[in-house]
Amino acid sequence: MKYFVLDTNVLLHDPQSLFRFQDNTIIVPITVIEEVDRFKKDMNETGRNARAVSRILDALREKGSLANGIAMPGGGSLRVELCEEQALNRLPKDLRDDKGDNRILAVALATKERFASETVIFVTKDTNLRIKADAIGIAAEDYESDKVDIQELYAGARNLEIDPEAIDRFYGQTWLESPDGLLPNEFATLVDRSNPSHTALCRFDAAQGKVVPVRKIPKEGIWSIYPRNREQQFALDALMDDSVKLVSLVGKAGTGKTLLAIAAGLQKVAEENVYNRLLVSRPVFPMGKDLGFLPGDIEEKLTPWMQPIFDNVELLISGHESEKRHSKGYKELMAMGLLDIEPLTYIRGRSIPNQYMIVDEAQNLTPHEIKTIVTRAGEGTKIVLTGDPYQIDNPYVDSSSNGLSYLVERFKNERISAHVTLTRGERSELAELAANLL
Repeated sequence: MKYFVLDTNVLLHDPQSLFRFQDNTIIVPITVIEEVDRFKKDMNETGRNARAVSRILDALREKGSLANGIAMPGGGSLRVELCEEQALNRLPKDLRDDKGDNRILAVALATKERFASETVIFVTKDTNLRIKADAIGIAAEDYESDKVDIQELYAGARNLEIDPEAIDRFYGQTWLESPDGLLPNEFATLVDRSNPSHTALCRFDAAQGKVVPVRKIPKEGIWSIYPRNREQQFALDALMDDSVKLVSLVGKAGTGKTLLAIAAGLQKVAEENVYNRLLVSRPVFPMGKDLGFLPGDIEEKLTPWMQPIFDNVELLISGHESEKRHSKGYKELMAMGLLDIEPLTYIRGRSIPNQYMIVDEAQNLTPHEIKTIVTRAGEGTKIVLTGDPYQIDNPYVDSSSNGLSYLVERFKNERISAHVTLTRGERSELAELAANLL
């Protein structure tokens, strides 16, 4: 049996973490309860998680004494430990102040000394706290129940070497028996073994059990947008396929994730009338120091956060109009209810039917927030999530624990989802160099 001492950030990240340690003993320092209490009135995801933790602990309290330990439903036990003064004094001199982190460390150290013959592990998502714990001889781990190895993240596409006759047959009959190992809606570049320049782009159609050609882009483009590389061609194929209800696009800045998604959404809503409305949203996280409260009504307050979306929509509409085809103006689309741009703040509890929904900067969301968003999808709705796991502004997630990476791995085997990793920047030569060099 092992003893796991949990930090506050673990519970605020995942209230259900209390049930994820199997038949081991969970120790929650009393300082953690105090810190959770400070967040319970917040009206954000952290506040909701804090309230969930309090409800779970209160329900467990009715079954016995938290001080003596309560049997958990899946085995093991849980108890709340006080931080005794002598435990705090056992810490190195530099760590003996009354900071919450140090009091939690003191409980972990006291647990280690009390159960010297057992394995005691301190679990925290705080990197510096793990370093402190290791420095005083306490085994420390990150909470990894929802972590994804970012280096092994599903790419959504691969190269396949095949015989030249097979490629010729693919072009002739527009399908090919699927090679082993392809996942539903996974894209592939078929490469001639004898002539690498002889290739074909395809997607695995799991319903037919065949690889089929990637759709051709019409002469007029997708809302006047044309793919500039094969990953963008893969992305547009997934974005324009109505049978694919969930699309995730991952890539560095400038790869065209958001622009392609909005172009496909406008095409489906304003031109093809497949969906009732294009809904574009993003989480509200500042890059760098926050500017604080902003003046004005809700529209004026949200403009700085939503400006990247406005920029992309205006670029697409201006390009569409320059082709001298009929195009509704940006404000007219919003007035007609065909386009809506809003933050994710108020999505909880909603049902969103028959809409083309784009969530930009999804790497800043937690797995639980991603679940909240995707479960809002009503009948006929398509959800597109875009983001770069290496550009995260949310201090509570990283490249491996963010909701976008989590969703990509969980949905890779599902027939109604598709994923594409975009690697080549197309914004400008300068932007591409900056993304690679800086």
